[in-house]
Order: sequence, then C-alpha cells, then structure tokens
Amino acid sequence: MKIAIMTCGMLPIPAVQGGAVENLIDFYLEYNDIHQLHDITIYSPWDAKVKKHPALSSNVNHYVYIDITSLKARIERRIYKYFHSNEYYNHFIEYYFEQVYKDFKKKNFDCIILENSPGHAYKLSQRGYKNIILHLHNDLLHMNSRCHDVISNSLTKVITVSDYLKMRVSTVYPSDKIQTIYNGIDLKNFLPNGTFHASRKTLGFSEEDFVIAYSGRINQEKGISELIDALLQLREIPQIKLMALGSSFFDDAKIENTFIRSLKEKAKDIEDRIVFTGFIPYKKVPEYLHLADIAVLPSMWEEPFGLTIVEALAAGLPLITTRSGGIPEICEGVATIIERDNIVNHLTSAILNLYEHPEKRTYMTKGSLERAKLFDKRTFTKNFFAAIEDC
Repeated sequence: MKIAIMTCGMLPIPAVQGGAVENLIDFYLEYNDIHQLHDITIYSPWDAKVKKHPALSSNVNHYVYIDITSLKARIERRIYKYFHSNEYYNHFIEYYFEQVYKDFKKKNFDCIILENSPGHAYKLSQRGYKNIILHLHNDLLHMNSRCHDVISNSLTKVITVSDYLKMRVSTVYPSDKIQTIYNGIDLKNFLPNGTFHASRKTLGFSEEDFVIAYSGRINQEKGISELIDALLQLREIPQIKLMALGSSFFDDAKIENTFIRSLKEKAKDIEDRIVFTGFIPYKKVPEYLHLADIAVLPSMWEEPFGLTIVEALAAGLPLITTRSGGIPEICEGVATIIERDNIVNHLTSAILNLYEHPEKRTYMTKGSLERAKLFDKRTFTKNFFAAIEDC
C-alpha cells in the first residue's frame, strides 16, 4: 500500500528530540524498512538534527519535512492566526497541517494514518478524503470531544493503545472498528550490559540505601507530590531514598521551576534523601533505573497507557503504581496496584512492605521481566501493520 503518516506537528521524525509517540513511529518505520512492506510517506516538522540520520536513506520510507521554526514560518503562522481564529487546534498546529496539505494533495495515498490527531481527520473529511486510520495515544475522542460526530464518520478504523482508551472511543465510534495495539519498547536496551556510566555514588546514594525510582514528567498529574508525602511519613527510616528522573512537559522551565520548587520546599526535612536528576536522555534512562531497588509510579490521572510502567518492568524493578486508566492492563498480577483514594497512606504501606520483604522484591523482579516481554517493539510493529492491512 501507499501510506501517508501525518504527525500532529510538535516533534520531528526520526525522534531526535524524543517523544513517546515519535519513538513508536520510529519503531514501525524501522520495521517497514527492514521488511519492505509498504511505501510510506511520513510528514514531520523539520529539525536540523535529522539531516544526516541513517533512517533517511530508506527506499520505502520517505520523509517530508515542514519548516515551522524559521522567521518566514513564524510570520506566516501569525498571519494564519489572524485569519483563522476558531479552528480545531491552535494556529501552530493548524498552520503545520496546511503546509503538509500542500504536498499531500499532490499525491494519491491508499491509506492515511493520523498519529494522535483526530482534528486532522475533521479537516481531511471536509476535503473529501477517505480511508483514514486514527492511531490514538491519548483520550482525545469521546462523547465530549469537539466535532466527535464528524470525526467519527470520517474514520475507517481507530487503533488505540489500551482497552481503556478503546472503551472511551466506543462512546462515539463502533467498537468493532476499534482495535487495541499495545505500545512497545526496545527491551534489550533495558537489560544490564555492564557499560553503565551512572552510579549510586555519583548521585549520593550508598549501596545500603533503599532507592526508589520515579521516572517521567515532573508534574502534578504524575503523583510525585503524593510520593514525597509518603516519604515524609517514612522519615524515621533514613535508608529509604528517592531518585526522581525527568523534567516537566516539553521542558517548560517556568512550570518546572515553580513545581519542583514547591516539591523541594515540601521535602525540606528530608532533602538529603531525594535527588532530582533533571532531564535524562532516553537512551540513558535504563542505566539510572538499574540503580534502584523498586519503582514507584503513582499516576493520579487516567493514564491511557504508560510507557514508564513498561520501562520499569523491563528493567526488572518491583513496581508500585495506581489503578489509573490503562495501567492495570500492563502490570496487573505482577505489580502492587493501589487505589488513588487515600493514596499517601497506600503508598506508605506499599513502600514499607517492599522495604521489609526483600524476598518479595525478588519474586516481583521475575514477574516484571516476564511481563515486559509482552511489550517488545517487534510485537508492537507486527501487530500495528497487521491492523492496517485489515482495512
């Protein structure tokens, strides 16, 4: 098939700036390059870092880049905003779409895949396009979504990343046209390989410490504030320490500084037991996870999937998490899953339980490693292309 892949326009492909969705796109494009399945054109924002990327040499994956950062693009975006003030997305994304469309309309595609951008389906349907597949990573299509009726009528199929998300979409779209394909990661990157550069010593931890790993965005919805509250309740056990990996969403320094400052103020009495690493490049995350004894990822919102959950499992960490969105689908039976009501006390008890029972941690490590095998990137890519071929 001749396939177009349209991203939402925030981050480039290949994923030189990171991004969970962007990494997943890289996985299936790599698989397509190896197996020569389809002729794929991928539309992406331009970034100078992609210029010499080896993925661009593919003869079946064709990368079309849109300039969104030059002075010319910034001026054109302002003008676009002035004349288009009430569209589905903000002017930044809508301008990107229109630039994509200039190339898009010159070509005939058998299938259009929209990555996490139902609003693009709205515009494409208004311009007569059909056979549109929505690959949905977030809770963006349901009864309360804008223009959900028009968008739903324009779609051939919806691929969701969890059954939780499938349930949400089924409020406005036939459930027999929705298929769950779980996300995947490169499992081998999370296995110990003896070449780690990070160490407990460089972070200020000792070998006797009981280190908790938190990874992901440092913001309110991810539950790190509640995790620190639990550590305050465990202050009488000085060996229990926290390694917080990550920064705020899209590296927004103002938001990050404000929120992290409030966390540090709250944790003043135990500040010597908490290390905020700041942003860690994705390829280095595994070596930090391997420094920990357990992972605690207490999401406070309805997480559609949760790649950090899979990463913790793949690193063999005993895991404590919350019953949120699609998270139980990933780790039910191998992790300690707690309810979000009275969460601080639940976290305190769960952490203490694993601290006091090393034999339970050993058992959970085996379960984590076994469960992680379900979320290998090869399984994800095979299932993804099988779902497309059904259309």
